[in-house]
Formats: sequence, structure tokens, C-alpha cells
Amino acid sequence: MTGSGGLIGSACAARLCAEGWRVAGVDNDLRAWLFGPAASTAGTARALSVAWPNYRHHALDLRDRGAVRALVRELRPDFIIHAAAQPSHDKAAAIACDDFDINAGATAGLLAAAREFAPEAPFCFCSTNKVYGDRPNALPLRELATRFDYADGRDGIGEAMGVDQCLHSLFGASKLAADVLCQEYGRYFGMPVGVFRGGCLTGPEHAAAELHGFLHYIVGCAVAGRAYTVRGYRGKQVRDQIHAADVAELFLHFHRAPRAGEVYNLGGGRSNSLSILETIAELDSRGHRLRWRYAQAPRRGDHICYISDLSKLRAHFPGWTIRYPLARIFDAIVARHERRLAPAVAA
Repeated sequence: MTGSGGLIGSACAARLCAEGWRVAGVDNDLRAWLFGPAASTAGTARALSVAWPNYRHHALDLRDRGAVRALVRELRPDFIIHAAAQPSHDKAAAIACDDFDINAGATAGLLAAAREFAPEAPFCFCSTNKVYGDRPNALPLRELATRFDYADGRDGIGEAMGVDQCLHSLFGASKLAADVLCQEYGRYFGMPVGVFRGGCLTGPEHAAAELHGFLHYIVGCAVAGRAYTVRGYRGKQVRDQIHAADVAELFLHFHRAPRAGEVYNLGGGRSNSLSILETIAELDSRGHRLRWRYAQAPRRGDHICYISDLSKLRAHFPGWTIRYPLARIFDAIVARHERRLAPAVAA
């Protein structure tokens, strides 16, 4: 379980431990270097070790191919979930080579080790919708009172969306390289590799920062009274949200019925979609008014409206369903921030 201190990694590690698996978590808290101490995952990794005797932590840098190969050779795992990444669209531009080494290079090393020592093990790769670059922005859109939506009435974006000749961000490019490599190990070598192109993955355990983890971060700003900057599109840009626990459940379904080199768009779907303006209204209805300012310039290459079409996922894994609707996601994240703030208020 790579990235075991992160949002998806920790959710998957805990779920697998609860199912009786022996889990080897790999995480060297690179997130603290990327986004600062507030984004550290070290506490989550420690909590996993305390909570689950069948969890073993490895503070291993995945860019060290020799160390990765040695670990996979030692473990010969029955299941691999690769959730470690440099996850920020914006940060990648400042650390281009590090971003590529973390996202693409580390994935190449892990795939090679898996092929050598665990070729039959189902392998779930956490990709991103940023592999589509800004191509979704070319879809005809209509502007509504609080959001943008697809003018052709489509439910969301499917896996047939093109991935080239568009602006990706360097993060999108490095993840696309890893994405295609994972597909190739599945299709060329026949390995059971699944590629999951995540939208907004969220939950109360998210170590969010301004450059990554939109929903958790904006909720934190509202609860703590910090100012938030809305960047472009009049705050009507749309994302669909999926709770980390629903992602962990899906990966277990893939383990039971894996496919070689298959690609899936992964998000909360239309029912779990909302714009920034709608997020602000939702927070206000819960008694947390957000202080925000508007910056005209959008984030470069940002999606105006991205909602995942879950049709393929539901067809391949009919037993999987989303158990965390938006209201439940908000409840969990708001409660987490309120608990964190409570000691400071009491003091």
C-alpha cells in the first residue's frame, strides 16, 4: 500500500487491516516537504501502526528502485495499491523533475518489481482526471445560476475523452505517463492492472493544503474563519466528490474481479457534484460563513466542469455503490475541523 499515510492510502490500509490482511504501508511523508508541516502524513501513519497490529510501516522513498525491488521481492504481495503521488496541479510547475520522478519514475519501478515478483497480484493505480488536460473545457457548456453544466445533457465524462494535444499541467503530464505505463503492463504483459482516474477524492482524514484537497481545505477555511480565494469562472466551476472509504471499497471489488489494463473514471458522479458557489452556500447553511475574495484569473489548465461518468465502473462492478452522499461527506469533514478547532477555542 503506497502512500499509506495519505487520504486514499490510509483508508485502503485501514479497510484491508479490518478485513484481516497483513498490510505493508509505504510512505516517507514526502507530503510535508511538498506542502509544509501542516500537510504532514506522519501522524496518520503512526495512528495506523497503533490501531492495527497487522499493519507494518516502511518509510521508503519510492524513487529508490533498488529498495522498492527488494521490498516487493521480500513481500511478494497478493494485492498492490499504488496511491503515492505528488498530487498538486500547481506545485508541479515549481518542481518539474521531482514531480516526474515521483509520479512516473516511481510507478515504473514499482510496476517492474511487481512484474518480477508478483505478476498475478491485482494492482490498483490511483491516476487522475488531469490526464485529460483541459480537453473537457472544449465540451459545450451552459452557465446556470450557481454552476456550469454540460450543454448536451450528458451525465458526465467517460473514459473515451481524449488525452493529447491539450494543456495538462506538468502534474497531468507526469500522471498520464504513469497511467499509460500501467495500462501497458496490463495489456502487453497481461497483468491485472486497473487504472482509476480520480476526480476530487476527499474525506475527513485529508491533509489538505491550498494547492491540493479543495473540499477539505475550503471547509477548514470556513470553520476556522480563514479567508479563501476563488480563482476564476465566477466560482461556478464544478467537481464531483467521492469519499476515500468508497474508493477503498471499489479497490476491493477490483481485487475480487480484476481486469488487465482497464481504465476507469472515478468520482462521486452527478449526485455528488457541486460548484464552489454551491459549496459556499452549503457551508453557510451549516453556520460556517466563508470569508472569500474573487480572483479573475483561473488556475491554468483548470477544469470548468468535471463530473465523472460512472457507467463503466458500475457495469464492471455491479456490487459497488457510493455510500457517502454529499451531505454525509460534509458532515464528516465539518465535524473533523470543529474538533480540531475546539481546543484552541477553549484555550
